[in-house]
Formats: sequence, structure tokens, C-alpha cells
Amino acid sequence: MTGSLGSELARRGVAPDCVRTIEVVRDVLARVGDKWTLLTITVLASGPLRFTAVHEQVAGISQRMLSQTLRALTRDGLVTRTAYSEVPPRVEYALTPLGRSLGEAVDGLVHWVRDHQSDIVRNRDEFDQAPPRSQGG
Repeated sequence: MTGSLGSELARRGVAPDCVRTIEVVRDVLARVGDKWTLLTITVLASGPLRFTAVHEQVAGISQRMLSQTLRALTRDGLVTRTAYSEVPPRVEYALTPLGRSLGEAVDGLVHWVRDHQSDIVRNRDEFDQAPPRSQGG
């Protein structure tokens, strides 16, 4: 979160520890809400993988975006990066216990979507077939 929201909350009298909590919650929700994060965590749930293997399993992600995603997940303590001093060099990525706990939460969300996908599709179809509504309503 940018300092502007934190400053605004502080100006309104929100306690500094609450401001920090709000900042962390927003940052983590932004991370988890990113499709590449969810897909990467799902792929790594099966165990440690090399960059190339992760890239092959996360359909549509560029190498640059995967690098950024893995770096952010490592920074948050959700993924470990282990470099082995071999020739050629080998680097593996794996979920940490914290990352595995997030993976379990993601699994719950995926199961919810599977359980309710027909309802969601039906509702979307009904919405799309309804006559257009006026703006603001």
C-alpha cells in the first residue's frame, strides 16, 4: 500500500498498529488475488521444482512474470529458492510451511468454485441475456 492511504488513515485517528495491519492485509490480498501467484502456488504444492518445470506447468506465464512472481513469493516467505553449487547450476523453488498453508486455503477456494461453477455459469448467462439496465442501477 502506498503511504498516502496510511497517512490518510493516521490522519483519521486510526492507530498505527491498525494502519500496519491494514497495509499488510491489502498487500497479501493483492498478492493472493494475482492469478500467477495462485497458479504458481498450486504448481509448487506437488513439491520442489526447477524454474523451467514451473514455467512449463503455469500455462501462459512469461519467464519475466514468473521470475517476478517467484521473487515476490520468496520475499513474503511463501517460497524458498535453493541454489545448488553444481555444474550446470541448479535452482529449485519450494513452498515453505507458510506457503503450504496458503495452498490449503487456495484449495478450499478451488473446491468452492468447482462446487458452485454451474450456479455461477447459469447466473452469468441469465445476467447476459437480461435487457440492459440503466446506469446507476
